[in-house]
Amino acid sequence: MKKYKIAVIPGDGVGPEVIREGIKALKAVAEVIPNLNFELIEYPFGWAHYKKTNELIPENALGEISKMDAIYFGAIGHAEAPVGLLEQGILLKLRFYFDQYVNLRPIKLYPGIPCPLKDKTPKDINFYVVRENTEDFYVALGGRFKKACAESLELNRELYKLKLDLNAKSNQNEEFSYQLGIISKSGAKRVIEYAFELCKRKGLKKVTSVDKANVLSHIYSLWREAFTEVSKKYSNIQTEFAFVDAIAMWFVKNPEWYEVVVTPNMFGDILTDLGAMIQGGMGLAPGGNINPKGISMFEPIHGSAPKYAGLNVVNPIATILAGQLMLDHLGEEKAANLLDKAVEEVLAEGKVRTKDLGGISKTSEVGDEIVKKIKELSKV
Repeated sequence: MKKYKIAVIPGDGVGPEVIREGIKALKAVAEVIPNLNFELIEYPFGWAHYKKTNELIPENALGEISKMDAIYFGAIGHAEAPVGLLEQGILLKLRFYFDQYVNLRPIKLYPGIPCPLKDKTPKDINFYVVRENTEDFYVALGGRFKKACAESLELNRELYKLKLDLNAKSNQNEEFSYQLGIISKSGAKRVIEYAFELCKRKGLKKVTSVDKANVLSHIYSLWREAFTEVSKKYSNIQTEFAFVDAIAMWFVKNPEWYEVVVTPNMFGDILTDLGAMIQGGMGLAPGGNINPKGISMFEPIHGSAPKYAGLNVVNPIATILAGQLMLDHLGEEKAANLLDKAVEEVLAEGKVRTKDLGGISKTSEVGDEIVKKIKELSKV
């Protein structure tokens, strides 16, 4: 029997509630799929743990997790926490430590879910956004100064170590701020290659590259070069370039044009939130932070919503679908398809829905209904 060791980090706010339902669904799938089992190891990292211990995520825990098969993550963030403390100290720490250089987001409209786009149906909205996850303008290299600045900036990644010496002067007593974006050829090529491999594995035909090379020509011309070089290895797959402002427009007008979209970090962050809205909302949007040869992490893309914590009212489907993404990543295609089908049928039936989808069902009731549907489908 294959037993996967999964690190579970419920996190803050509604994180523990949605993770609870995700685990229920995973266990239900394991009950009906032969030779599939999970060993779930829970970690307490989040705001409550930090207040008690002054610890975000220690090295010994990272070492333990490095021996596991995946990470199942709830949500992080609390109104009392300093801005960015938990996100940078836990979530981004995990992404960078395990070099999770791919952020994978399916944009899928399920049957029975209202779409804010006029006349669009599930056949029109079903594509993937592959976002580079470790570079671009999210490398946190920047600062503020008046008149003069001299400092060294360092960026350490799995692929390289980079040091930049900055010397700046102004002839006026003006305050300045700056933020650096960094893209490496190898960093771009590896995530673009993942996008092409995903396209091939899913039987799709087109990969669209996103940038803003007409204005930010230095950084995004390198991205374009990387895309062109990688695409030559996939002659059977169609390719196209799109500027980020244009593709945001076409996501709204003609989402059916897209199959796999690959994008630098910052643009991907923006486009995937837009994608969540056209598929019905954050409560339906899962994400994967992926290292194809290492430890990957799967989570809902919504926040911790602390004002709803403990009320049993939030939608757990994004988290359940994050578990589905994890199964697919682990190579458990049959289990992943079963879980996706169960979610699809429950949503199509419309009997059990949380408040965000116009219903009155509890978080736990949605999880229970999906577990019930998994068991029904396994007998067909």
